[in-house]
Amino acid sequence: MAVKIRLKRMGAKKAPFYRVVVADSRTPRDGRFIEEIGFYNPLLDPAEIKIDADRAKYWIGNGAQPTDTVRALLKKSGVTE
Repeated sequence: MAVKIRLKRMGAKKAPFYRVVVADSRTPRDGRFIEEIGFYNPLLDPAEIKIDADRAKYWIGNGAQPTDTVRALLKKSGVTE
């Protein structure tokens, strides 16, 4: 099973809010997930990013691949270098 760390879109139309989740790569974007490890709100200035560093490192250590966007968010929040 290929596991990805990716964003799940939430919020109203024209007002996106994202949750950072660990999910099987075959599931739909907003479908079932394994674990929620944080959130990202791009509408605030500056954007609000909150990610559980311990869980993110755990999943990356077990082979989960972050998407490009999540990789950038992990870098901004200081989880990875």
